[in-house]
Amino acid sequence: MALFGTQRDVSLFRHISRELMGDIITQQVGYYIYKIAESATNMYGEALEKYFDGPLLLNCLITRGDQQWGVSDFGPDVERELTFAFLRDDLIDYDLTPDVGDIIMWYDNYYEVDAVTENQLFAGKNPEYPYLSLGNFGRSISVICQTHLVPSDKVQITKERG
Repeated sequence: MALFGTQRDVSLFRHISRELMGDIITQQVGYYIYKIAESATNMYGEALEKYFDGPLLLNCLITRGDQQWGVSDFGPDVERELTFAFLRDDLIDYDLTPDVGDIIMWYDNYYEVDAVTENQLFAGKNPEYPYLSLGNFGRSISVICQTHLVPSDKVQITKERG
């Protein structure tokens, strides 16, 4: 039986992480969930009109990539990659499962999720893994979304008056 990584240890880690991200770091983003069922696709699997739910206001850690400028047939274009790391327990509270195609808004820029990674484990264990014989030890800590900058006119998300 493992000595460390019990659910009491996980609870302490969760409490400290939420306080750190919510009260000290305080980086927040708007998270838009892509509604696949309502977005009609053409014969190439492309959706001309995409629909989103949200935004949900979430705390996260942001790793910013440098802006890269390029020139295309339509003129100068900017590219930027960002990584957003969310506490898994915060996502569970919102019943949110990040997926490719979702949109994250940060500083009035929109970033489309390219990849979702969940591999940071407390005590190196995840009790949800079916072949773990140690019992209820450890926890999956974070969900990391790798994104790229999307022009706001392609996202089709507009602010509406209520």
